[in-house]
Amino acid sequence: MTPSARAAAASSDLLPTPRAEDDHSQAPGQLDITVVICAYTEARWPLTQASLASVLAQDPPPNQLLLVVDHNAALAERARREYPRLTVVESDEEPGLSGSRNCGLREAACGVTVFLDDDAAARPGWLSALVGPYSDARVVATGGSVFPVWPAARPPRWLPPEFYWVVGCSYRGLPEETGPVRNPIGASMSMRTAPTRAVGGFYSAVGRVGVKPRGCEETELSIRLSASLPGSLIIYVPESGVDHTVSRERVTFGYFVRRNWHEGQSKAMVVRLAGADAGLERERRHVLAVLPRAILNELRRAVTGEPSAAARAGATVVGVAAAASGYVVAAARLGLSGTRGQG
Repeated sequence: MTPSARAAAASSDLLPTPRAEDDHSQAPGQLDITVVICAYTEARWPLTQASLASVLAQDPPPNQLLLVVDHNAALAERARREYPRLTVVESDEEPGLSGSRNCGLREAACGVTVFLDDDAAARPGWLSALVGPYSDARVVATGGSVFPVWPAARPPRWLPPEFYWVVGCSYRGLPEETGPVRNPIGASMSMRTAPTRAVGGFYSAVGRVGVKPRGCEETELSIRLSASLPGSLIIYVPESGVDHTVSRERVTFGYFVRRNWHEGQSKAMVVRLAGADAGLERERRHVLAVLPRAILNELRRAVTGEPSAAARAGATVVGVAAAASGYVVAAARLGLSGTRGQG
C-alpha cells in the first residue's frame, strides 16, 4: 500500500477530541495528542505523503492529525482530493512556518500538540517516546532526535557534525541521554497546548518564510514558555527519532554560509526578545567548548593524513565567523549593545 493510501485509510480514526484545558496530571498513555504537519509547496508532496504515513503508522496513533497548508490553495486542494478524510487547514496566519504552526496550534483539539516537518518521516515508537516525559507535570515541551537523510547517501566530507543543525538535524554537542534542554529542534517537537497558546505561540518575525534560511522560532518560544512557568522543564528524548530529508541545495557551501549568517541574525532577534543570558546560553557553550575541541580533533586527523579533516576545521571557522557577522549586523540594527538578562 502506498503512503497516500495508508494515510487515507487510517485518517478516519483521527477525529478531533475537544478539550477545554490541558490536564497536566495525565499519564502518557492517557494523553490526547494532536500532530501538526505544516506544508507550503507541492514540490515536497511525496515527502509530505511519507510524513503523513509515518504518523499514521505510530502505535498508538495520535487522536488528531492536521495538515496545515501555508497560503497555497493548489496544495490544499490536492491534499483534500487525495486524502478526503484528512483534516486539511489553510493557514490564515502570516505566511511562513511560524504562522502555519500557530494556525495548527489554534486548531489543535488535544492537550499536547506535536509538530513534525513535512520532509521528515517518523520512526516506529517516535510518538510514544516523544510524549513519555509528560508523566512529569513540570514538563511543558519535548524534542527528539532528527537524523539526516543525505542526497548522496552520506554527508558532505567538509560538513562538521557540530553543524548538522544547519540542515535542521541533530548535531554533535546535544545530550546523548534524555534530559533537560533549552529548546527542541523544530523538525520534531511537542508542547502542552494550553500554556503554549497562553504565551502567544510562535513569533513570526523570527522564523522561516519560504526558502529564506531563518530559524530560532522554537528557541524563542521555548524561552518564553519556560519563563512563564517557573520550574518547568523542556526535555530532549534521543530515542524519539525522525528521518529528515536534506535537499541538494542545503549541502552546498554557499547555503552553509548563508544559513549561519541568518542564524546569527535570528539569534540577535531572540536576544532582543529574551535577553542575552537565555538567548545565547547554549550557543556560548557550543562556541567555547564544543567547537574548539572539534577543530583540534579535525586538525589532528589532518596531520595523520585525512584531507577532509582540514576542510571540516576550516568550515567550522567560517561557520562561526558567518554567524557572528550576522549577529553583529543585526544587533547593531536592533540596538542590542550590552544587552543582558531578560529583556
